[in-house]
Amino acid sequence: MESSCNSEESSALVAKFSRKDKRMTQNVSKRQKRRRESGYIVNNNNNEEEEVEEKILALQKIVPGGETLGVDMLFEETAGYILQLQCQVKALKVLASFVEENEKQRMKLGG
Repeated sequence: MESSCNSEESSALVAKFSRKDKRMTQNVSKRQKRRRESGYIVNNNNNEEEEVEEKILALQKIVPGGETLGVDMLFEETAGYILQLQCQVKALKVLASFVEENEKQRMKLGG
């Protein structure tokens, strides 16, 4: 999938993800908070919820500043962070191509 580094497109994508997932993430966030406060231990019947919560905690560690965010904002920041990383990959590919081309030219000239 080809990504664009256009900030308008990035903002639109982040807003789309935010609207779509907001309701679900608010519910997960409330459950997490209640469980942390009550010392709730997840039993075997709630494996899926436990897995989701573990993944959210892992995501909070990966996304810069994610540990201080609620789940809804975490997804917005994650979407923006992914777009930022895609832009960095594009920039590095262009830079690598430029360096490679310079090396080829230098070799042709006997350098």
